[in-house]
Formats: sequence, structure tokens, C-alpha cells
Amino acid sequence: MKNYVQPGKTITLAAPYAVAAGDGLLVGAIFGVATAAAANGEAVEAVLVGVFDLKKTASQAWAVGDKVYWDNTAKETTKTATSNTLIGVAVDAVGNGAGETIGRVRLSASL
Repeated sequence: MKNYVQPGKTITLAAPYAVAAGDGLLVGAIFGVATAAAANGEAVEAVLVGVFDLKKTASQAWAVGDKVYWDNTAKETTKTATSNTLIGVAVDAVGNGAGETIGRVRLSASL
């Protein structure tokens, strides 16, 4: 096909803020995980699909299948839908302890 560009699992975006490899980033409605560090405005490859361990809101329990959102103010994942962007679902349960700050998320690309 003449109009095929790429599979789209990873795309290049301008970092909306400084990111490290493995950080989440939100550009408009596109959420991805940075493959490398980038300063604000620099080009960065962002993975849009897959399963990732991402920083989550502490003291918030997750069950398998819970919808997961990106809180762009706190730069972390959460179950709280209000004012946040849906990015995928939890694939592992995680407790609500103050030290339980990583959640395993299956990204759903830009919904």
C-alpha cells in the first residue's frame, strides 16, 4: 500500500515536559511511555501499547481489570477518572499501602 506509514506501536513525539526513560507522557490525547530521556520539547520515542510498571497514586488499591487513568498534574497513574485521561487497565492487583506506588498497566493506545 502506498499510504501505509508504520505499525504505530511506537511514535516520535515532542516531550511535553522533561521525561526519563520509562516515564509516562501525555501529548493531547496520546499517552505513551518514553523510551529514553528527553528535555521539554525534544523529540522522544513513545511506546503506545504493551504492559508497563508505572508510578501510581499511593494508598489506592487496584484490582485486575480496573480502568487506569493518567493524572497529568501528578505525573502518575490512578483509578480516579475525574479530570484524568484513560490509558488502559490494571493487569495485576496492588494494595493500598502508602509504599505501594507501582501499578502494572496494559496500555490501550489512544482510546
